[in-house]
Amino acid sequence: MEDFLNILIPVALAIAFLRLCMAQIKWIWKLGINSLAGFISLWLLNLISGYTGIFFPINFLTACIAGFLGIPGILLLTLLQIIP
Repeated sequence: MEDFLNILIPVALAIAFLRLCMAQIKWIWKLGINSLAGFISLWLLNLISGYTGIFFPINFLTACIAGFLGIPGILLLTLLQIIP
């Protein structure tokens, strides 16, 4: 019985550690995908900037805002461009 506990405790700790690491990787992956979606939406909006007169600089910060907040983030960036 003692051998079983000597194996069970390290295995349980390893599983808990791996689950914690995987949760962090999943969060980083989701942030990257959302930032990519924000970059694409800003790029598409810059295609029509000749008609609207509003140009969005595409950098890491604006892509993260648009990706993390979605449409409200793009509206926030638009308001920041309109208001001097």
